[in-house]
Amino acid sequence: MSVRHLLATAAAALLGIVGLATPAAAHVLAQPVGAYTLTAGRLWSAVAALLGLAGVVIGGLALARSAGRIGNGGRRGAIVALAVGLACTVIGGLVVAAAEGGPGAGYGIVGGYVGLVVGPIAMVVGGLALARSRRTA
Repeated sequence: MSVRHLLATAAAALLGIVGLATPAAAHVLAQPVGAYTLTAGRLWSAVAALLGLAGVVIGGLALARSAGRIGNGGRRGAIVALAVGLACTVIGGLVVAAAEGGPGAGYGIVGGYVGLVVGPIAMVVGGLALARSRRTA
C-alpha cells in the first residue's frame, strides 16, 4: 500500500468519524457541565490541538530534512504535515461551528480556535518543506 493510499484512507476515516460524531456531540454538549468535566467538545478540541502540534513538529522536521540538515529528503513528512494540518483545521472548525456558548461553557471553543490557528501553520510548514524537497530532488 502506498503512502498516498494510506493518507487518503486515514483522512477518509477521520472525516467519517467527525461527520458521525458531530450530531451526537451536539446532543451531549447541550447539558450543563463543571469546569473540569471532559465533554465531547473539549475532547475534540484537544484532539485538534494535539494534531496541529504534531503537524507543526512533523513539518518542521521535514523542513529540516529537505534543507539537508537531518537525513535526506523530507517529502513524506511534508505530506503528513499537510494532511494533519488539514484534519486539525477541519476538526477545529467543526468544534467552533457546533459550539453554542463561550469559553468555559464546555463546548471546547477555545481549543477549536487553537485548532483553527495551529492547523494552517502546520499546512504552511508542510507546504514549505514539500516545495523545498521538490527543488532539491
